Amino acid sequence: MRERFWERFPLAELTAEEWEALCDGCGQCCLLKFQDDDSGELAVLDLACELLDIGSCRCSDYANRFDRVPDCTRLTPERVDEFRWLPYSCAYRRVAEGRKLARWHPLLSGDSRRMHRKGVSVRGFAVSSRGVPEEAYEDHIIAVIPIDD
Repeated sequence: MRERFWERFPLAELTAEEWEALCDGCGQCCLLKFQDDDSGELAVLDLACELLDIGSCRCSDYANRFDRVPDCTRLTPERVDEFRWLPYSCAYRRVAEGRKLARWHPLLSGDSRRMHRKGVSVRGFAVSSRGVPEEAYEDHIIAVIPIDD
């Protein structure tokens, strides 16, 4: 990877390896989200995708995630601006907005577990969506985000 690539190149010019390395591993993009058709608001749940390993905050089948979970969100440099629900701490969002990476980011700290200790990841509060009936989803809403069109 190129040295400090996140500061030197726009997202669209990153290699696939650099794009993947930019992920801080917080797991927040793997939380279930539902958009209200009338208001446009996005409800974020504390339920994680069935493939998310909540301990490591990594996908347990990353290579096959789109086949196994058709609703899995494909984050790409071209689409990052569409995902206004990405947390303020997200490296993809930060770089897209021209901000610096957080000091705890693994590319800066060299520590892939630091974001867990800082409380940025979903570790410790998310639960797997596996086995949770849809009628119980409303009980798992942790945030409602207004989304402007």
